[in-house]
Amino acid sequence: MNLKRSHLAVPLSLLLLAPAGSALAEDHGKHGGEASSVETPASDLRTTLGHYLSEHAFLAIEAMRRGADGTEDFDAAVNALNANTEDLTGAISSVYGEEAGAQFNEMWNSHIGFFVDYVVATGEGDQAAKDDALASLDGYRADFSSFLEGATGERLQADNLAEGLQAHVNQLIGAFDSYVAGDFDQAYMYEREAIGHMHMVAKGLSGAITDQFPDKFDNTMAVTPAADLRAALSHLLTEHAALATMAMQNGIDGSEDFEASVAQLNANTEDLTAAITSVYGEEGGQMFNEMWSNHIGFFVDYVTATAEEDEAAKEEALASLDGYRADFSSFLETATEERLNADQLAEGLQMHVDQLVGAFDSYAAGDYEGSFMDIREAYEHMLNPATGLSGAIVDQFPDQFANNMPEQMPNTGMGGAADNDFPIEYLLALLFVIAGGSAFAYRKFAADTKE
Repeated sequence: MNLKRSHLAVPLSLLLLAPAGSALAEDHGKHGGEASSVETPASDLRTTLGHYLSEHAFLAIEAMRRGADGTEDFDAAVNALNANTEDLTGAISSVYGEEAGAQFNEMWNSHIGFFVDYVVATGEGDQAAKDDALASLDGYRADFSSFLEGATGERLQADNLAEGLQAHVNQLIGAFDSYVAGDFDQAYMYEREAIGHMHMVAKGLSGAITDQFPDKFDNTMAVTPAADLRAALSHLLTEHAALATMAMQNGIDGSEDFEASVAQLNANTEDLTAAITSVYGEEGGQMFNEMWSNHIGFFVDYVTATAEEDEAAKEEALASLDGYRADFSSFLETATEERLNADQLAEGLQMHVDQLVGAFDSYAAGDYEGSFMDIREAYEHMLNPATGLSGAIVDQFPDQFANNMPEQMPNTGMGGAADNDFPIEYLLALLFVIAGGSAFAYRKFAADTKE
């Protein structure tokens, strides 16, 4: 097995950062209603759509890769993708009714089928069939764009939607073509781009829906500074879980794309580390890195022990992870001035450890259905720390999240050129503004630990 501790030590650092949503103190929104609350009906809708749409991009790319390689877990990947489609259909049906949900389901499944046609044609070296699949996807863009324009009462424009859908097609096809050509670095870059793009789709669609049905969402808005913060953390944390599971699988398999998968985990971690450093300062960021590197080493130890069939070493790695939970939970509780509870944080950390280890163990044992179920659970679970952490930050610094968003609907498509701001940039800007206050929390923790 070609697995090096130095490659996984940093990128897997946030696997333990998974407090349950309930870890946030009950009155975290007490300073200012919707303007300073991350949990509103509209923000919940945006989170739900961001969850399922971004997961679709991740699962679609992974299924296409497995189709190209003819791997044993291909069917399990397809089943996970189909389950994601059913979840998306349920979300659409809850807003627009069963008939519209059925129409959505049919079109959505059709576009997945066209991607499958492209994969099959690639495997057969049939350029004409590849062109036919792309032509079918082009026709789908027009139909689906018209569907969404009509469903939202023209709050989303078909032309902009079609442009965003083309970006989605280009990203998935690009990721697949690059993988088949052996350009694994480019393939994983496309994967991250596709995941991020779908969060922008969720932003535009949730904004249109909540504007269309204000009473259904208590007249709250899907696009506010607080909702943006929650969405940005949801994006990065779920993406981290997704990419981490792939790196762990690639590590034990000794796959050719292992290095590329680690590189994109590193890129994701750079975004997260920059955010943390902007809050706690350079010294605080270094402290986080040290703590993370220690516990990530335990994950690497577990993967290595699994490959070597060393049960004692696996148990030792799990025991080390268990010992780490208390220290890291106390750190977060103090940094947020007890807005996050250490005991509940530790419980959430254990859940996430169980999910990632479970997904890895199932994969190593050949239980691919179980592995993808655990991967989907781990992906969804990371929405909890995103909600808890964003809520704690907003509660600490409510003035920085005043609702000064424009009331008119933005001219968004499906995350295309009309709406191309990237969530992490906004997140970092917000955290930079509040860095001084949070640095105080870090200094308080550092002083306590020296006593």
